[in-house]
Amino acid sequence: MKTKRIAPLIAALMAALVAVVVVGRPEQADAKADANPGPRDTIVHLFEWPWASVASECTNVLGPKGFGGVQVSPPQEHVVLPGSGYPWWQDYQPVSYQLVTRRGDRAAFANMVSTCHAAGVKIYVDAVINHMAGGGSTGSGSAGSSYSHYGYPAVPYGNDDFHHCGRNGNDDIANYGDRWEVQNCELVDLSDLKTEAEYVRGKLAAYLNDLISLGVDGFRVDAAKHMPVADLQNIYSRLNGTPYIFQETIEGGAGEPSPSEYTGIGDVTEFRYGDVVGNAFRDGNLSGLQNLPSQMLLASGDAVAFIDNHDTQRNGRAKLTYKDGTNYGLSEAFMLAYPYGTPQVMSSFTFSNADAGPPASSNGTTSAVNCSSGWACEHRWRTTANMVGFHNASYGTGLTNWWSNGSNQIAFGRGANAYAVFNRGGSLNRTFSTSLPAGTYCDVANGDFSSGSCTGTTYTVNASGQFTATVAAGGMLALHINARTTGGTTPPPTGCSTVAVTFAANATTVWGENVFVLGNRAELSNWNTSGGVALSSATYPVWRGTVNLPANTAIEYKYVKKNGSTVAWETGSNRTLNTGTACTLTVNDTWRS
Repeated sequence: MKTKRIAPLIAALMAALVAVVVVGRPEQADAKADANPGPRDTIVHLFEWPWASVASECTNVLGPKGFGGVQVSPPQEHVVLPGSGYPWWQDYQPVSYQLVTRRGDRAAFANMVSTCHAAGVKIYVDAVINHMAGGGSTGSGSAGSSYSHYGYPAVPYGNDDFHHCGRNGNDDIANYGDRWEVQNCELVDLSDLKTEAEYVRGKLAAYLNDLISLGVDGFRVDAAKHMPVADLQNIYSRLNGTPYIFQETIEGGAGEPSPSEYTGIGDVTEFRYGDVVGNAFRDGNLSGLQNLPSQMLLASGDAVAFIDNHDTQRNGRAKLTYKDGTNYGLSEAFMLAYPYGTPQVMSSFTFSNADAGPPASSNGTTSAVNCSSGWACEHRWRTTANMVGFHNASYGTGLTNWWSNGSNQIAFGRGANAYAVFNRGGSLNRTFSTSLPAGTYCDVANGDFSSGSCTGTTYTVNASGQFTATVAAGGMLALHINARTTGGTTPPPTGCSTVAVTFAANATTVWGENVFVLGNRAELSNWNTSGGVALSSATYPVWRGTVNLPANTAIEYKYVKKNGSTVAWETGSNRTLNTGTACTLTVNDTWRS
């Protein structure tokens, strides 16, 4: 979420995000269970798409390709800023909770939801509940409602429904290292809702429940770290059903609320993902991606992964965007191939001015989407659209058969279900060893599979799981069991070559502490306390985290607590386990004081 005044401030803030501090567990409070998007979980953000175009896309593209859900732009009445050229960020300044925007009205929104559901696609709303409009905007909203900086009669909200922090002259956040300011002062002049107040909580819950009544399946909560966990817990507890919730929480420096604090009440956007994976594909250094989860702040089950989003495209943080062509496409495909988090792919409109709004008529009404005119539609690129099927086919499997040349060429499998090759170097010719069952497979990264036939190259996997292929420089290859031209009735081999081991440690912590597991494997950082597998506090006092380890292997491990630079090991000798051959394993332990 940004406004025009945010641009210079955000540039400075993003530079500061390089320094990362992991803060401790959240305060525990009652909340609904953390809903899960399910096995068909790929989310596409159709940024600023009008409702009718989203409905059409669900029917014609998203449903057939296997996408699980769409994140749609904020559907509430928003400010209208012709003097600023109808910028994209006007939609993130609410005026009321009427469902009338430049993308369509309530009826069009409801029709979109029902049409997408018929195609098997869920709808996730970008929910702006931290604030209302900025003091610099005036006039009427997109539904014709009048408003002022602290007055919204169509809700109604008045002066007492907002924070007035009084610290910085203009009430803006001045010190992002001050938690109180981050959550009680204004995000660049946007009137900050008093989310601790019963009245405000009721209004916000009513808005979200209205959307749920229309069939909305969940919410991406904008600017979540600017609201305390307890406030959000209270609001979520009032929602009907079990909507899937994921929260925009940008990782910052010392003193700022940490994304890890929000994992107990929903999933959280993992901003490190785009940094690490984007850098790797931009610079051609892919070999370091094998142990990707150890480089993330959040456990896989808590994270929404993305290469870029509508903010990072515009503020310079994104390492790759649609403007980077092939390398961006490869990074998106990798995200759909590698087992980490809930993947979210971006679908943009093209822009040269970071404030520019979507293609529109002269009065600011958003134009119907035309992918050859002003809309990037990168989710339709074959290396993204067809990799959704790869992701679905490999759901629930771990990382197997990793190979790399130590630099810019990698390949890996997803158990007996899928196998992918990524090449950022010169031409690669190799015989690859997989766990795939024998058969002839369509390379879905370079061809389309339908009714048993492939428009591109096919590869024959022998009884030993091997196939030979040439992968061009800057190219990739992707095979999965649901895209076979022969051998489709061959059952996958039993057992798994890697095991998804879940460590569950009952450990009481103090504020600022986090629990990690380390061990005698590279996946467990080889006992190096600067790494380790971060465990989630979502089920505190039991901390949980999952890591893929080789099957039938004896492992030594122990738990540590980290609080800043302080590391405390549990007592006693090293713990041991054997991973066995089942695809999953859970070990339940209690911290040894």
